[in-house]
Amino acid sequence: MKETQAREEICRVGRSLFERGYVHATAGNISVRLDDGFLITPTDACLGFLDPARLARLDVDGRQTGGDRASKTIALHTRIYAAARRFDAATACVIHTHSTHCVALSLGAPGDELLPALTPYFVMKVGHVPLIPYHRPGAPEAAEQVAQAIERHGAAGTPIRAVMLERLGPNVWHDSPASAMAVLEELEETARLQMLAGAARPAPLADAQIEELRRTFGARW
Repeated sequence: MKETQAREEICRVGRSLFERGYVHATAGNISVRLDDGFLITPTDACLGFLDPARLARLDVDGRQTGGDRASKTIALHTRIYAAARRFDAATACVIHTHSTHCVALSLGAPGDELLPALTPYFVMKVGHVPLIPYHRPGAPEAAEQVAQAIERHGAAGTPIRAVMLERLGPNVWHDSPASAMAVLEELEETARLQMLAGAARPAPLADAQIEELRRTFGARW
């Protein structure tokens, strides 16, 4: 993706997420990996009102070379790119939000993952979502644990496209802003379904059903 197109796409996706309630106020950020560096939304920017010309521009080493001051999450984003591209070289966009249902689930989620295999599209389009224990926003310890989770799942043959930072929100990644947004939408919708089910706690898909999704659609679960 050329830089001009990447700038426009970041702003388009940011506006869409804001208008549909996936982000609020100045929470959330979007980055794109370029051939010679990165673009990321500025710190404390509202994703609904981004200016393509003011997005932060960084070189391949993460040093800022233009635009408004970069979001403090750039360190996490660059760790995600470095780890995720080992298993999917096309990874080129990371989106972080404070999506309501995902965050609500993380407040009391048991175990190491945010959600079980509730629906076929969650399995196919999102996959496993490791739950990263709480650290303050921007903490290097969180970035290290995210990188470890990506490595662990990739080495096991189940590469991931999302992690959940406890009490903060999901980080998702894919080959473009539009594709990453689709992952986020499916993740938040599945979290909403889990909350709507309440105490019923629906059973996850059976192993045989998941295996069928693997064989038929290449699901990474």
